Amino acid sequence: MPSRKPDATRPAVTIDATDKALVELLQEDGRLPYTKLASAVGLSEAAVRQRVQRLIEAGVVQIVAVTDPMTLGFRRTAMIGLKVEGDLRTVAHELADLAEISYVVVVSGSFDLLAEIVCEDDEHLLALLNDKIRSIDGVRSTETFTYLRLFKQTYAWGTR
Repeated sequence: MPSRKPDATRPAVTIDATDKALVELLQEDGRLPYTKLASAVGLSEAAVRQRVQRLIEAGVVQIVAVTDPMTLGFRRTAMIGLKVEGDLRTVAHELADLAEISYVVVVSGSFDLLAEIVCEDDEHLLALLNDKIRSIDGVRSTETFTYLRLFKQTYAWGTR
């Protein structure tokens, strides 16, 4: 499944208390069957199925498996700040096409773009930076912030 590309120009989706409850339940366990969701929110299974489908189609939720890169052998995660010449969107799209990059965002401030990466080790990170990222037309400079320890990662935005 391709990742959803956030779009700040897209209008916010209005959800009611039942939608919010469904989102919170799915954030806890995305595998909950419609029968249990329906029981929890007091609707029929068919009504819950329609609501969840509408939330997915509107881009409010994605139901995916979240992995821990460390347990899969990826020992180096980092955020890379990039300074770019020319069209930021072109560089952002090229970065987004790289398998090691999990997150790309256009920002204001000291950098033009931020990219979160997941690599097997420092040698992999070096190859990614040298052979792929710095070879993209328009990338003027990079600064790498290696992650030493993750203290919080959440997917419960906007409901609590």
